[in-house]
Amino acid sequence: MVRITDARYLRDYVVWVRFSDGVEGEVDLARELDGPIFEPLRDPSYFRLVRFDPELHTIVWPNGADVAPEFLHSRVRVAA
Repeated sequence: MVRITDARYLRDYVVWVRFSDGVEGEVDLARELDGPIFEPLRDPSYFRLVRFDPELHTIVWPNGADVAPEFLHSRVRVAA
């Protein structure tokens, strides 16, 4: 099972993530913020509150929203 080992906000709805398998890169979540838990994240100033949770091994927001590491791994764009 892949886990996130580090993450940070970059810009707009893009986060940079590093995974336990060594893959790292950017994930654009602009089109993925569907459903009530993700509604507050559509506000760019709230989206910026993203943080890496070392216990959950993924990214989280203050309202309890999180994104599965496997999903993020499938969407990561590796820098060339």
